Amino acid sequence: MAQTPSTRDRLVTQAALLFQRKGYHGVGMAEILDAAQAPKGSLYHHFPNGKSDLALAAAHFAADQMLQILDASFKDADSLRDGVTTFCYKLAKLFDINDKWIGCPVSATLFESPTNTEFRQATCDIFQMWLDATVRHATSKGATEAKAHALADALWMTLQGAWSLSRVRGSSDPIKAVPALVLRDE
Repeated sequence: MAQTPSTRDRLVTQAALLFQRKGYHGVGMAEILDAAQAPKGSLYHHFPNGKSDLALAAAHFAADQMLQILDASFKDADSLRDGVTTFCYKLAKLFDINDKWIGCPVSATLFESPTNTEFRQATCDIFQMWLDATVRHATSKGATEAKAHALADALWMTLQGAWSLSRVRGSSDPIKAVPALVLRDE
């Protein structure tokens, strides 16, 4: 029997979804509390600094979800190309089932407050975690350390742009095109 998520988990999950759809400034606390079916007091019990603490927790939750997708994509991949392609196609599917307008789960939350140094550092840390995981997977599939780092940079830079173009076009095709762009030399 499935365990009911805790109030904290519901707040984090709903905040992550809402921030991804509407951005940090586009979501009010009442909306998050309503979506999480949580009383107002529970917010400050779990997140003493309110929305900013919740945003950091939501970004880390979303980052962990992205990392799980990346790890799953490479787990049974026969090659670097297969891992990258599977990852991009999983992201394309996620884009397609989420109204084709959602933003990057981390940048949609944390980039909207450029003067917040804690948000900037968290964003830096999260992207570095994704880059490091990509390098680890690439080297496990035979890439040299230098090539793995170059691939990781190219993959995440291209994905960010492809995600934006997919939003503009209302199609996941740009996300699906990423492997061909970043693996030209493979």
